Parts: sequence; C-alpha cells; structure tokens
Amino acid sequence: MEFPFDINQIFTERVSFLDQNLAADRWTARRPDLQANLATVIDELGRASAKAQQLTAAVTSASKLQSQRHQLYLLKDGESSGGRGAVVGFLKVGHKKLFLLDRHGVHVEAEPLCVLDFYIAENLQRHGYGLELFDFMLQHKNVEPGRMAYDRPSPKLLSFLEKHYSLTQNVPQVNNFVVFEDFFFNRAAVQLRKTPPKKPDGEIKPYSLMERGAVRQEQRTPPWPFAPHQSPQRSGSSQCSPPLSVGLSPTRAPHRVSVSSSPGGTRNQSRQSALIEGGRERRSSSLSRPQPGFP
Repeated sequence: MEFPFDINQIFTERVSFLDQNLAADRWTARRPDLQANLATVIDELGRASAKAQQLTAAVTSASKLQSQRHQLYLLKDGESSGGRGAVVGFLKVGHKKLFLLDRHGVHVEAEPLCVLDFYIAENLQRHGYGLELFDFMLQHKNVEPGRMAYDRPSPKLLSFLEKHYSLTQNVPQVNNFVVFEDFFFNRAAVQLRKTPPKKPDGEIKPYSLMERGAVRQEQRTPPWPFAPHQSPQRSGSSQCSPPLSVGLSPTRAPHRVSVSSSPGGTRNQSRQSALIEGGRERRSSSLSRPQPGFP
C-alpha cells in the first residue's frame, strides 16, 4: 500500500512496533507532521482490513490504538515506490479478559494475548509476508500461537493457522473468540470454575399442598366489610351458638360471659350460694325477734 509521503522516514525498521504513544521511534515523537502521517497510515490500514473482512466499521484506527492500549506490528517494504517505501500490512494484538469453555465444559477465566486484527495487502498476499510478520510477533511476545485467542478470525486466518502452525482443533465458544485445544494445556495461571450442579427438586408432601392452598385462599379473600356474606356452616360446635344478627359485625357481637371450667369453679359457686343463704336466714331471724319498745 503506497502513500504520497515517505514511509521510510516514518518507519525506520522493517517491522515497527507501535503502542498507545503512537510513535515508531523518538524521532517520530518529536515531529508532529510525521505523527500525523503515521495516523493516516494506521487509519487507511484499518479501513482496508474492515473492507477485506466485510465489516461495517473498522476495528483499527489511530484513536483506538491510543485509547485501548493495544499493540500494533507494521511491516513495510522499504525499496518500493521509488525508494520511499510501501506498507505491506499490520498485525494488532492485545490482552483481554475472557470467560471460556474447555472441551469438558469447565469454565476458564483467563486474560490471554489475543489477535485482534490481521491484514496483508491483497496484491502482496501469498508471498510469505504474513508469516514473517506473525513470527516476529511470536518472538517479540515470547508466546506460542496455540496459547493465544483469536477475535472473529476470518476463513483466511484460520487456513493460515492450520497451514503454518497445525492449529485445527478449535473448541467452540459462546463469544466471538476462537481458541484451540493447546490453549488449555499446562495453564496453571488460569482459574478453573465448574458450574454448580442444579439442586434437585424435593418431593412435595401432601400437607404442604394443603397449607399452600389455605395461604392462597387467605390472600384472595378481601378483609371485612368488603368480603361477601357467607352463610355459616353447620357443625357440632356451631349448633350450640346462636346465629349473628343481620348487619352485626363479628367484632361487635354481644359478649357472652363464659363459665370457668377450671376445677375450682364449682367450689367457688358453692361458697357463694352458702353465703347468700346465710344472709337470708339472718335477716329472717332478726325480723321475727321482738323489737324493744313494742309489746
């Protein structure tokens, strides 16, 4: 990919490493014009990659590289375009926190290095540039391709990984990332969390069904006086009690004094009757005695 400015002046190395500072070297950081040209290169590469992958929006740009703190490897051909150089492609990587499933269904929480965007110019593909750029990143990061995660890889990228790194057995995931079986081997740093088994439903006892029905009936019945009038049911206890008068609320019914049924209740009543009889006898005897002053 050619540009109207000197690529060799912006990128001095064949493979340049860029981060959030958006500067290939110290010289570029001191030149605002070179930084502007560098941002133009990254934006154009991001748009070309999105078009090749048939994406609606670019996932790589200069502003995103500054805010998301990812890393970008850029490969150039310094002898092209009359000695001004041309950009061959780029590879963007970064760490992301992922929740994955291994082949046994165990949840794995990890933060691996991920391939986020990978693009080689169409007219320069199948010339070994992609392998050169990818190998440079693996050596620079000291990581194996099977221990990485790949964000929405295109069919071309999957074929590339199968051809050069023999990565064929990928483990299906619920997100957009693709990982291979090698990812889960000898990973002592990741946290394994098994999904807790579902608690079996216990057997419902018959009495609990009756209690639940009574509670539901209570919740559905409105409080007095909004409750509809119901005729009292006849039972052994209700036959002895008089019916309530019409329009009289249960709380306002005449209060009936109940006779105590305690063992001492009969003895108290007998003593009270004896005292009453004794009083009557004294009054009758006093009336029958002759009064003083009367013949």
